[in-house]
Amino acid sequence: MPPKNQAGPRPFTPAAPDGERTQGFFRAALAVGLLGLGLYILSDFLRALVWAVVLSIALWPLYQRALRFSPPGRHNILWPALFTGLVALALLLPVLALAVEALREAHDVLAYAREAERNGIPVPDVVAHLPYGAQAVTDWWNAHLAHAGWAQELSERLNTASNRDLGRNVGKGVVHRLVLVAFCLLALFFLFRDGRALAEQSLTASRRLFGSHGERVARQMAASVHGTVDGLVLVGLGEGVLLGIVYYFAGVPHPVLFGAVTAVAAMIPFGAPLAFGLAALLLVTKGAVVPAVVVAAAGFVITFVADHFVRPALIGGTTQLPFLWVLLGILGGVETFGLVGLFVGPAVMAALILLWRDFTGTKDAPAAAK
Repeated sequence: MPPKNQAGPRPFTPAAPDGERTQGFFRAALAVGLLGLGLYILSDFLRALVWAVVLSIALWPLYQRALRFSPPGRHNILWPALFTGLVALALLLPVLALAVEALREAHDVLAYAREAERNGIPVPDVVAHLPYGAQAVTDWWNAHLAHAGWAQELSERLNTASNRDLGRNVGKGVVHRLVLVAFCLLALFFLFRDGRALAEQSLTASRRLFGSHGERVARQMAASVHGTVDGLVLVGLGEGVLLGIVYYFAGVPHPVLFGAVTAVAAMIPFGAPLAFGLAALLLVTKGAVVPAVVVAAAGFVITFVADHFVRPALIGGTTQLPFLWVLLGILGGVETFGLVGLFVGPAVMAALILLWRDFTGTKDAPAAAK
């Protein structure tokens, strides 16, 4: 028999540390599950949301200057609405300009199409000046396009039902993209209005999850977005303006439109040569060989200076990244995420390089990588 002073068996109660550990595990599992579910629900809108975040980060310094110039009211609606409206205009004005230009050219295009349907398309003069294959191209053109009725033969080969399906799919795609643009602008408005609180919450969450390194990574990623915007967007716009002036004096048709296309293409690495190369090719087809050479030479000089001196200084100076890693981030980001990858890729590279430098205890990039 046990001694009288010995206590009997106690009921089983889990130790406090084990209970807290179990609760922490399930809280983490619940958070991960809810996060995954939320990402799945927003999967169709994630790209638009990322665009809104990128635009808000890029315009945040200018927005802060506006707030210092005129403090917001009680509800803080005026400045967010104004900045969102300016972004909407920047997005819509090029589209409207293209639409107006297309309407202007529609009459001439339709008249040319009717004339081509009745009499065929004559062989262009530039074909006769081709160094190789001029006779083969001329024979093919005469057999397929130079005779009347070629358009009817082409329409007979096309499936009308397929054309209707194509038109329906194009219409759905346009509506879907308009919805994404509207969602992006709506998210951008709220990011401007509540951006300060969201930034503080994000830094607090990063600090609690990853310590001081998490806050540094978040700040470095935001800085990389600023540097990428300066290096890609501003430099691309500068290239478009300069080459637009060259187009105007060289006699390129629609120089303003070609300048805008060049500005957009210049934001993507190796994209500008495609734009001014097309402009030079159009001049060659018109017989203006010397202006075409001038356009090509000016384009190569401008893009060489921009890509090798201006852009690396702007992006690398802000992100503290060797330009090679910036270039890899841009190309890989575009390949993976589309145009938004122009900004996401360098931000991810900046975070990885920062973590690597913290891990290795180095502050600067190796000299060989610079």
